[in-house]
Amino acid sequence: MGNLLKVLTRDIENYPHFFLDFENAQPTEGEREVWNQVNSVLQVSENILFGLQAYKGAGQEIRDAIQNPNDFMLQERAWNSVCPLVIKLKKFYSFSLRLEEALQSLLECLTCPPFTPTQHLEREQALAKQFAEILHFTLRFDELKMRIPAIQNDFSYYRRTISRNRINNMNLDIESEVNNEMANRMSLFYAEATPMLKTLSNATTSFVTENKTLPLENTTDVLSTMASVCKVMLETPEYTSRFSSVDTVLFCMRVMVGVIILYDHVHPNGAFNKSSKIDMKGCIKVLKDQPADNVEGLLNALKFTTKHLNDESTPKNIRTMLQ
Repeated sequence: MGNLLKVLTRDIENYPHFFLDFENAQPTEGEREVWNQVNSVLQVSENILFGLQAYKGAGQEIRDAIQNPNDFMLQERAWNSVCPLVIKLKKFYSFSLRLEEALQSLLECLTCPPFTPTQHLEREQALAKQFAEILHFTLRFDELKMRIPAIQNDFSYYRRTISRNRINNMNLDIESEVNNEMANRMSLFYAEATPMLKTLSNATTSFVTENKTLPLENTTDVLSTMASVCKVMLETPEYTSRFSSVDTVLFCMRVMVGVIILYDHVHPNGAFNKSSKIDMKGCIKVLKDQPADNVEGLLNALKFTTKHLNDESTPKNIRTMLQ
């Protein structure tokens, strides 16, 4: 994006003008400690995505083993193919727990008194950028995961094989890596269509629940303001012309959708209600103005991972836009 981007909102009196630089923001001394903690997590994120992208699955080996239950060599081949994949799946799941902690650390910084959420976003732009990067990673991970049905097939085969315990002579050392409790948690995680987004939604909801003295608006205003930031960047040619690559457009779209989903899970009335501080009609329009291939997954995320879209209070035109 280059220069700092000025954020405009629908309600100038409630939301003063300020700048956010998602590309170049550097941490101040006050941000440094949390920034370093979150950065250590984000540095691993590309490696996680690369690992997921390279996931091939053991579909053929599993089919051969199932079709030939008495062929010990085929059983062994399937088992030896699945075990390394399960270790990889555990790595992805463990990363989601680190991401959850990182998100809660950022929320704590961006919502704490005496500053308003808007003031926090102005003052702590490097942390706001990291918040955006977590959402960007999350949407990318979930888009990839939805295209890999082998993940659940492989893990189901692993669990069936362990529970039957038919392969007594095989190496079952993997149970020390993925015990029954871990397998149960991983199973719940991968059963979700968008597991990383579900993790962040739960983390945000837990943050609000656990911080009872913190007004709910402190959290929801951070989310709604970031949604406005992204929407304006995307719909204003003056700003999009400064983007250095199409990746910046995708970045903004993913972050916008991510904060909308979090807002919808945390706010009692959700993001689609007329009283919502997010201009949902404008946000959906911005997405629909982009090439369909770029936004299909994001529109599906709004349709299938939000909580309040089908509430009676959701305006009919909003529901129609997402059909």
